[in-house]
Amino acid sequence: MRRKLIGTVVVAATLTFVACAEEESEAVSDTSATSAGLLSGMPRSAVTPMGNDNLPPTPTQEWDFLTLGFNSGSSEAPVRVVELSDFGCGYCRQFHMETFPTLLTDFIESGKVEWKFLPFVTGMFGNSLTVTEAAECTLAQSPELFEVLTERLWADQSDWKRSNEPEVVVRTMAQEAGVDVDEFDACLADDRRMERISAATAAAGELGVRGTPTFFIIGFPPLQGALPTEAFVEILTAVYTDAVQDSVN
Repeated sequence: MRRKLIGTVVVAATLTFVACAEEESEAVSDTSATSAGLLSGMPRSAVTPMGNDNLPPTPTQEWDFLTLGFNSGSSEAPVRVVELSDFGCGYCRQFHMETFPTLLTDFIESGKVEWKFLPFVTGMFGNSLTVTEAAECTLAQSPELFEVLTERLWADQSDWKRSNEPEVVVRTMAQEAGVDVDEFDACLADDRRMERISAATAAAGELGVRGTPTFFIIGFPPLQGALPTEAFVEILTAVYTDAVQDSVN
């Protein structure tokens, strides 16, 4: 059964790579072993990530991967998925607008899957660093506010991406999401929020991520691209069924 599942995941990764190739040209390698190490909490040293421009600085300290990003779903779920996305990526937006709502309802909120959303900066998209900083500072206030803001960031991606004043645009979005503005501004002035972004970006480099979005279903090769909803549902259903059967046997 597991061999069949691995085949399903590999085929899906191959089929979706073409969709990502126009925006990110390098293929992602099989780094599931590194992924497992990171997710077990093993500290990793920083490496040079993808992209060349508008990157956060190299982190000055090692970070526990488990403390980065935004976790949703039960920590007792039999399936774990890590999503690495850049807020400026069009295919990431497509995934979050078209596919993620179904996965949230059918797998995450139902307790089948624990999902880690790890936003990082590829250096390929204008204003992405500014927006990621805002998202981190919103998460520092509450997960609920983070969810509200990120939904807005995906929906109105073109507004902040094309803006000559992205700080003003995203600050307004954060305020409309309900953040404490004074606390938000103080966070933006604190270097710790940049350290988290730097660590997430370095982790993406360690994992060999070369395109966004990239998904690691723990125990399987990575998937790259905005998979069709039906394909993602089929994959997660198969992986969940297999995980439950393994726990019974």
